[in-house]
Amino acid sequence: PQIVLSVYGPDFFGHDVVRGYGAVHVPFTPGRHRRTIAMFVPESTSRLQQFISWFTGRRPEFTDPKVVAQGEGREVTRVRSQGFVTISFNIM
Repeated sequence: PQIVLSVYGPDFFGHDVVRGYGAVHVPFTPGRHRRTIAMFVPESTSRLQQFISWFTGRRPEFTDPKVVAQGEGREVTRVRSQGFVTISFNIM
């Protein structure tokens, strides 16, 4: 099992835009586990598309969370690193 994160937040104009995606496998062993998830965000491929998406507030985002979890086909997608999220698990 995996947990897929989609983090959203306001941009300069107040539009709700994606701040990052990430995924982590849930540990199987009992106890307290801490995982750091590297977050990434998709980018436009050209400068014109980047300007238009910034101006309109409609930035590229994934519509299917399976893209984040599986990684299949993601090698052709342009992404940018966007920080980290730390998550704690208490497994019984």
